[in-house]
Amino acid sequence: MTKEKIQRINELAKKSRVTGLSEEEKLEQKNLRNEYLEDYRKNFISVLDNTYIKNPDGTEEKLKRKASAEKN
Repeated sequence: MTKEKIQRINELAKKSRVTGLSEEEKLEQKNLRNEYLEDYRKNFISVLDNTYIKNPDGTEEKLKRKASAEKN
């Protein structure tokens, strides 16, 4: 997500608190938030996919996904 889009999310949030948003702006805000959350989730999953757990014996093992998470 670009800086401009994040800045726009913040502008819409501020305007929402101060004067309110038109229906078009509400839709834009919703779409931008969804895009932001999607990017955030992808990044978080990437971090977890590259996470290792160090066992007391010194060996490392890759973090495993739960079976229910793999279906989603």
